[in-house]
This record gives sequence, structure tokens and C-alpha cells, in this order.
Amino acid sequence: MKVVRNLDLERYMGRWYEIACFPSRFQPRDGTNTRATYTLAGDGSVKVLNETWTDGRRGHIEGTAYRADPASDEAKLKVKFYVPPFLPIFPVVGDYWVLHVDDAYSYALVGQPSLNYLWILCRQPHMDEEVYGQLVERAKEEGYDVSKLKKTAHPDPPPETEQSAGDRGVWWIKSLFGR
Repeated sequence: MKVVRNLDLERYMGRWYEIACFPSRFQPRDGTNTRATYTLAGDGSVKVLNETWTDGRRGHIEGTAYRADPASDEAKLKVKFYVPPFLPIFPVVGDYWVLHVDDAYSYALVGQPSLNYLWILCRQPHMDEEVYGQLVERAKEEGYDVSKLKKTAHPDPPPETEQSAGDRGVWWIKSLFGR
């Protein structure tokens, strides 16, 4: 699988909106305004904040990302979350491979070698359809079943602050039951 080489982590940091993804049990089915915020830590790891809104309530989970092989120039990261989010006990580690990022670092395609997870991300909550189509084609070239892609609704801009009303991780439990 072809991944980005020499990813500039500092430029990659900041807010990314989920434009589309493969649905997963780790996210609520009816989540909207889903976004991720990445912050570079002093040790080179990345603080990850994933947020989504369901029925006007914010669900979130925090984690850490790091280079899978610090000696490699490939954009192959590992991301670690502790679950359940409201009582972090069990670490869950997954692959986060940046398959494509444009020169301006305004949109990205992220996947995993298992081909079970795929995300199309953008710095804005909406993406040009032509760009979206190009990213879908790129995913197809890597072997992804793009028919599984589900666009993420962004009907209302979520609050910029992390202090909006939340569900304290209850969304994670609901997602286990397909809600």
C-alpha cells in the first residue's frame, strides 16, 4: 500500500473534518459534525481528540498517535485510545496510515493495511465533489471497497471549544450495540 513519505507532522496538526468514512463500531451511526484535532507533543507524539455530535450532544475520545517506525519516512502511524472513554482501562491500538495529503495539507486520505477502515478528511466541513471523487478513486486503487464509504453530515458548525455539552463517553457503549 502506497503511503505518504516525509509527512510534515507540524503542518498536519490542527482540525480535520470527517467528510466520509467506513462505518465502524467505534463511532455512533447517527453522528454528525465529526472531526479530529491533532496536537504535536514535545516528545514527537500526537495528541488526538476525536469528536462527534449525536442529538446535539458531544461525544469524544482522546488518544495518542506516534510513528510506527521512528526511523522510517513513511506516514505510518499507530494510534492508541483507552476504552471505555469515561473510565480508561483498556488500550486499543490501531494503524493510521496517511495514503494521500495534498500539497496545501487541506485534505487527506487515511486508511489501514487491513482495508477495514478508511477516512476522507478535510480542513473544512465540506469538500469539493471533484476532489472527493479523486480521493475515492485513489482509495479504490489501493484495494478499498469504496461502496462502503458513508458521507458524514455537517449540518451545523459545531462549537469550536472542547467544552460543549458531552455524554461522557456513553456514545462508545451505545456504539457497541449499533446505535
